[in-house]
Amino acid sequence: QVTLVESGGGLVQPGGSLRLSCAASSTIFSNIFVVYNMGWYRQAPGKQRELVASITRDDKLRYADSVKGRFTISRDSAKSTLYLQMNSLKPEDTAVYYCNANSQYEYWGQGTQVTVSS
Repeated sequence: QVTLVESGGGLVQPGGSLRLSCAASSTIFSNIFVVYNMGWYRQAPGKQRELVASITRDDKLRYADSVKGRFTISRDSAKSTLYLQMNSLKPEDTAVYYCNANSQYEYWGQGTQVTVSS
């Protein structure tokens, strides 16, 4: 069983920055990052959930074209925390952002709202 808890969302002006955090815990593994591939997804109103960024167990990174050069995914194994640094935010980045862990099983966090507006 894996529990994911996101934080760090909020209201920010266009061009601003936010850092999302996802605290990950497992009843079985002390370091879930060696077992699970991790990712950030987002879902805007009326749209499908989409991948924003991911990092595999062996550190392969992947970004959606729309966020390349602006967002950075990272993780801290000692803190069991996944991060998403978001810079140069645009109104179209407005969405609920979800943390995801996947391997044999898949887990989702509850989501954190990010609103980019002046």
